[in-house]
Amino acid sequence: MTHASFEKPEQEHRFAPFVRTLGKGKSGSRSLSRDEAKQSFGMILRNEAEAVQVGAFLMLLRVKEETAEELAGFVDACREEMLNAGGDIQADLDWPSYAGKKSQHPWYILAMLLLAGAGHRVLAHGADGHTPGRLYTEEALKQLGLPVANDWQQVAAQLDSSGFSYLPLRHFCRPLHELVQLRPLLGLRSPVNTLTRMLNPLRAPCSIQSIFHPAYAPLHQQADQLLGQPRAMVFKGEGGEVEIKPQADTWVYLLSGSHSEQLLLPRVTSARAQAVGRPEVEPLRALWRGTARDEHGTRAVIGTTALALALLQPGLALDAAQQAARELWQSRDTRRLD
Repeated sequence: MTHASFEKPEQEHRFAPFVRTLGKGKSGSRSLSRDEAKQSFGMILRNEAEAVQVGAFLMLLRVKEETAEELAGFVDACREEMLNAGGDIQADLDWPSYAGKKSQHPWYILAMLLLAGAGHRVLAHGADGHTPGRLYTEEALKQLGLPVANDWQQVAAQLDSSGFSYLPLRHFCRPLHELVQLRPLLGLRSPVNTLTRMLNPLRAPCSIQSIFHPAYAPLHQQADQLLGQPRAMVFKGEGGEVEIKPQADTWVYLLSGSHSEQLLLPRVTSARAQAVGRPEVEPLRALWRGTARDEHGTRAVIGTTALALALLQPGLALDAAQQAARELWQSRDTRRLD
């Protein structure tokens, strides 16, 4: 289970001080500094820590709850270790998609298409398979015949040709992908599930992020500010994905430079959304083509698109963004999903 060299160590393992810092009890433990977080997570990504140390580290952080400084340091380490795009690949909007869908169809994909069709370059990234019973973005996109890249070269070509690309995490940061896959083994989410949403591998000027728990929104905002993210938006989305719940009031945390504010996107219906038996992509295709109606799906797409437009266009009020999103929906190219 552990490396042979650990059986009779001549000296303390280099990673041990980080575990001790987090786990030395109520009076002796403390949070990591940003530099310590970068050092420790870099060791994990380079496979320089024992498996037992990694598990202890992640769960101690989970119990303590990570700080913005720790998250920023973890992201620093990931950006240093991951495969960088190189060249001059640019995206307008970074769209992390790591949760998958369980109770609703992945309507957010249609919002991505609307934005790309309107001329915005959208890079999505994510990981699949870490939670049973969910439909993940990569599989959904493949079923719809939409761009999924294997490397940064393909990302560049797809962004140039269609304004949209999805790159799986395993293709640009394999060690981090493997850490995400620990969720079924640990039985809990870890800070890894949070920091992936802040990677922004192309350093897009705008980043839109979803959370499972509202209490995490200020944490995301503080970490984004430490990372120098120009504009970022965080809200509690459906199932943890970047997708509005039309039946719920949505508090949106918007960061623009050093200025942060909270906005309210009111619910557009009081009707309760019925859970689907199994998330599928055919309802998306039918709604996009106009061969079927789905009030919940349409509202989710328009609401999600509106938030992204408000992020991409500083000064655009939410009501104006909603009107712009409705116009994009009405003028969409229905042949896109033929």
